[in-house]
Amino acid sequence: MRGVGDGAGSGSDHAERLRRWRLVLGGGEGADGTGCVLGGRDAAMDGALGALYGGGAGAGTGGGRRRGGSERAAGLGGSAPSVARWLGDIRTYFPSSVVQVMQRDAIDRLGLAALLMEPEMLEAVEADVHLVGTLLSLNKAMPETTKETARAVVRKVVEQLEKRLSTRTRATLTGALDRSARTSRPRHRDIDWDRTIRANLKNYLPEYRTVVPERLVGYGRAAQSVKKDVILCIDQSGSMAASVVYASVFGAVLASMRSIATRLVVFDTAVVDLTDQLDDPVDVLFGTQLGGGTDINRALAYCQSKITRPADTVVVLISDLYEGGIRNEMLKRVAAMKAAGTQFVTLLALSDEGAPAYDREHAAALAALGAPAFACTPDLFPEVMAAAIEKRPLPVPEG
Repeated sequence: MRGVGDGAGSGSDHAERLRRWRLVLGGGEGADGTGCVLGGRDAAMDGALGALYGGGAGAGTGGGRRRGGSERAAGLGGSAPSVARWLGDIRTYFPSSVVQVMQRDAIDRLGLAALLMEPEMLEAVEADVHLVGTLLSLNKAMPETTKETARAVVRKVVEQLEKRLSTRTRATLTGALDRSARTSRPRHRDIDWDRTIRANLKNYLPEYRTVVPERLVGYGRAAQSVKKDVILCIDQSGSMAASVVYASVFGAVLASMRSIATRLVVFDTAVVDLTDQLDDPVDVLFGTQLGGGTDINRALAYCQSKITRPADTVVVLISDLYEGGIRNEMLKRVAAMKAAGTQFVTLLALSDEGAPAYDREHAAALAALGAPAFACTPDLFPEVMAAAIEKRPLPVPEG
């Protein structure tokens, strides 16, 4: 709290607190006892909030915005023009992060998903990962007149994600690939002298002022050849929407690296291989079909059939582990892949939202096989993949 010892400052703080409570609580002029009357920009902000969270017939009228209240009727109406005006208002009065939250709430609370199938509406919304997930879930029902606009919205988000994630991912994995490719019996021209000297400093002979290289460290040869195979196996059930978006972007980034052969597989009760579309993650996303059941065992059976170099393969399963297939067979497949030398990674989510609801029994069973299941943020994913490539312990987040 600012200026506690200053009478004027204290009064200003008190008025600001009342103003904020008034905006939070909503309501009419009584404002649930705050006695604060809003005007100008504040009144417009209150109207935008009331249209989404308020009760009664319209924006900012009655009922307040308390969770669990008995009156929580929508105030946006059912028409696209009124919703478009509201979307413009919230972008004017609130920062982008708040706008995205309010848009998601409007889709969930007011049933506005159908309006997103109108091109004019799509042009008005603030694009983010969650909106992309909603559009993908509506893909099959979307009219042709809207699909072009929807692809433009999805491409905008994908390009933002690629810009944010690609450079660090490539740098991290290139380093991991180089380290994993080093040999301890290199030819003379392949010796990495810098690392060889550092690895043998304990063998320094002061009287001769030299290091005796007990162990040679060499560069991996054929730097442009494929060193690792990566299979991304992605659960496309509705709860995994954000993970599908991020995984598709990472799949495209990995596919752009010559030293990694990348395969991308999505599944529900069926399995679809989208590897041939990896040059464009937007095509990958529109090739998915969010929703439906889950058969992890079938998906892993397909992935297992594509492994030709087990010791040089990393399989990444991205799923909440709610298995609709054969549980014991699923676990046997994971055990068999690990026994053959394949690195197996289980991600409950690949997003910024933390762990979703997931099947704890299956997660515990996988952990017992040496494949701990955990939620992974997009920023941590390159480190997870680097650890898998180098066959060292995964950086599992605490908790």
